[in-house]
Amino acid sequence: MKNVTVRLNLLAKDRQNALDIVEATEGQVYIGIMVKNFNSIDEAVEQILDFQQAKIPVSVGLGAGDPLQWKRVVEAAIRTKPVHVNQVFPAAGYTLGALKGVGSDHTMVNALISPAGGPGRVSVCTGPESRNFQDAISCDAAAAMLKEVGVHSVKFYPIEGQSRLDEVAEMVRASVRQGITIFEPTGGIDIHSVHKVVDVCAENGATIVIPHIYTALVDTTTGLTDPRQAAKLLASF
Repeated sequence: MKNVTVRLNLLAKDRQNALDIVEATEGQVYIGIMVKNFNSIDEAVEQILDFQQAKIPVSVGLGAGDPLQWKRVVEAAIRTKPVHVNQVFPAAGYTLGALKGVGSDHTMVNALISPAGGPGRVSVCTGPESRNFQDAISCDAAAAMLKEVGVHSVKFYPIEGQSRLDEVAEMVRASVRQGITIFEPTGGIDIHSVHKVVDVCAENGATIVIPHIYTALVDTTTGLTDPRQAAKLLASF
């Protein structure tokens, strides 16, 4: 695929599974650690640091886009300075500022935007209070707000397979017009639908596409993400 870099965002059962994935994919992945899965923020930070010590590129996440986790994401991020952070739209700028405040200029921060039922309009109401509202704004307005606060990437959730590709295309185009060329489609993507999703992102100007593919690569018996499958998928783009 010309002029686009694909990097997968995947889960790992444990440190060894993560190491195997990173080795198999030659580092072209982020390993998601969801703060929602931990009883305390200290436990989350402990695992993030453990992975980082093994040179595993960690993506700190909410957990199914749960807006109630946004503060825990910020705390985990400023304590670990990861390479990648997932955040709800209303808190993305705050998160970026908090990271800069602790000297972490290398962390990529995305902002979660949701489809609003038709091409050209999206919901930025992805926070714990704003999620109670279904007000939609134009893709261009959403992208302009992200540019204003310096957010690096758009996380578009949920994609739901290939049913929202027109909406994906519009949001990618709007983002690119604002100079944001990193796009992260997620939610309902599997190994069969991901190629079309990535194609749409690339065709509309994204230069880096980071599809989040979680359970689709996880062995239901062992709970492990299959490194060979991950490498094969990445090589297919």
